[in-house]
Amino acid sequence: MPQVKTRRELYSEATRAALLDEATRLFAAYGYAGTSLEDVASASQVTRGAVYHHFEGKQALFEAVLDRQESQAIARITAAATAADPLEAALQALDAFLDQCCDPAYGRLVWLEGPAALGWHRWRECEQKYAYGLVERFITTLVDAGYLADRALGSLVRFSFWMLGGAGLALAEAAEADRPRLRQEWRYLIRRTISGLRAS
Repeated sequence: MPQVKTRRELYSEATRAALLDEATRLFAAYGYAGTSLEDVASASQVTRGAVYHHFEGKQALFEAVLDRQESQAIARITAAATAADPLEAALQALDAFLDQCCDPAYGRLVWLEGPAALGWHRWRECEQKYAYGLVERFITTLVDAGYLADRALGSLVRFSFWMLGGAGLALAEAAEADRPRLRQEWRYLIRRTISGLRAS
């Protein structure tokens, strides 16, 4: 039988969710450097002490925001890959990924603010925790299905990971009006690259 949560536990969870919501909005609008814990506390209608109750500091709060962004993105991308054929499923996932990268909040938080807020090495660890594993799964499935040659698998996964990262960064840096065009260009280039890597 599931344990019933106390009113205090429910309030604590609601407070944490509100902090993440407001922090996401503020970090996406003003960047990591332009957002203070006081800003987040004020927007969430809680004290600064309440923020510290849930997060050790601004970097920990940002990392929680990034964690939630990536978890939601991975869920959407995975859900989009519905085709039974592994190659078609991978292409569906690619489209979902590019759509996700066109989202202004996701793009800024993950590709622009992430490295600045966490530092290059910690940001890479976060990306490998989420995106790298997903890319590895799709590439391994394509190799197992015979679509891609079974050689240099580790390097192929890293190559694919950084190719997708290049697309994400390009879309994040682009003006909103340019994103649809750039999305199609990166879609074309990545699909052509996959075709060029097909097992003969």
